Amino acid sequence: MKNPRTILVLIIAVSLVAGIFSYHPLWQKISPSRPWSLGLDIAGGSYLIYDIDTTLINPTEKNLVLNGLRDVIERRVNLFGVSEPRVLIQDGDETSRLVVELAGVRDINEAINQIGTTPFLDFREVLIPSDSPAGEEDTESSIPTEEGSPKTNKAEFIPTDLTGRYVKSAQIVFNQPGQGGDLGPMVSLEFDKEGAKIFEELTEKNVGRPLAVFLDNEIITMPIVQQKIDGGRAQITGNFTIEEARTLAERFNAGALPAPITLINQQTISPELGKDSLDKAVRAGALGTIIIIIFMIAYYRKLGIFASIALVMYIVLTLAVFKVIPITLTLAGIAGLILSIGIAVDANILIFERTKEELKRGLKKREAIEEGFRRAWTSIRDSNITTIITTIVLYYFTSSFVKGFALALLVGVLISMFSAITITRTLLRVFISKERTAEPNELKPNS
Repeated sequence: MKNPRTILVLIIAVSLVAGIFSYHPLWQKISPSRPWSLGLDIAGGSYLIYDIDTTLINPTEKNLVLNGLRDVIERRVNLFGVSEPRVLIQDGDETSRLVVELAGVRDINEAINQIGTTPFLDFREVLIPSDSPAGEEDTESSIPTEEGSPKTNKAEFIPTDLTGRYVKSAQIVFNQPGQGGDLGPMVSLEFDKEGAKIFEELTEKNVGRPLAVFLDNEIITMPIVQQKIDGGRAQITGNFTIEEARTLAERFNAGALPAPITLINQQTISPELGKDSLDKAVRAGALGTIIIIIFMIAYYRKLGIFASIALVMYIVLTLAVFKVIPITLTLAGIAGLILSIGIAVDANILIFERTKEELKRGLKKREAIEEGFRRAWTSIRDSNITTIITTIVLYYFTSSFVKGFALALLVGVLISMFSAITITRTLLRVFISKERTAEPNELKPNS
């Protein structure tokens, strides 16, 4: 940072833009895009809990079935146009539950009707124009090639008797070296005895042509039939990544091994209640910030002023990052943000205390500040790393509301490290004289 004035101008400019972007009424006058993503407890909406019947599911395939079910429900709730739907699986030793949060959705009956049906999987023949009988009307569709890249063409999908009820299981498999063929991940299908016969007849009839698979009337894959397949076992190959193959297997299992869901709890949360809670949270955050600023200025005088300016910049930058990602703003997330404000100030306190020690040793103010930052950095780094580790653990091993708190705190801590080391340091480099030697009592807190 050889030119701190340039850096400071850039920081101020970015902070001003972030402030405008974060203040929604002002930003709306500039652009209607990027509204705040509000959680269920703030925006109001519908909250549904379903019990999942897993008694007919093989325990070894339970995770695939539950993940496939969640994927299907997520695609269903997207039909509501909800900006941040949350679909969660709570899998316990004795019970498995599906939790659906639809922020902003008021018609809970429509949500229940849309979500509560068991996923339906079926196989369909594909008639492309050259195969269609003369005069037959085709429907427009996107036809994938054998490699999986789509091309736009007209096609008609003909329903067959082969549905998910005949599929015993789907799983990811890999070809072993020396066996020939693709070594990448594949999806292996196994049909029951009746399904094997239907599948054999279907593949014999469609050799060299695509066979489409639909889940909830939405196509999920369309492989090319290479040969007649008997024995009730088949493999879908392609240039799959492991994640793509896993997703496809989960979708097959969601329709092949139905796990009926039963609604056991429903709530409609009023947006007025959420708005009142949001107003209280914002007031609490503003009051807390003002108290911190008063304390910093009273205790650290001139340095406290710089720390307070850096704190305001930190808040607007953090809010802008929340909006850009976007992070769903919940009451738990706001709590995480407010907590991160205290952590941001804590870093400045460490720096200033180290700076006071260097001034007592007789260093000039400029050198004392640089040495204070250098010596405080290891403590700031270590304390923040422990907080980051805690937030990661909370995010991956807890429920949705705690996840929101953990994510907000994680983002806040990361930005607070930047704020303390970059913003505060730049302010001090610009406004503290290089030559003047400061007396230690200049930075001594008021008694």
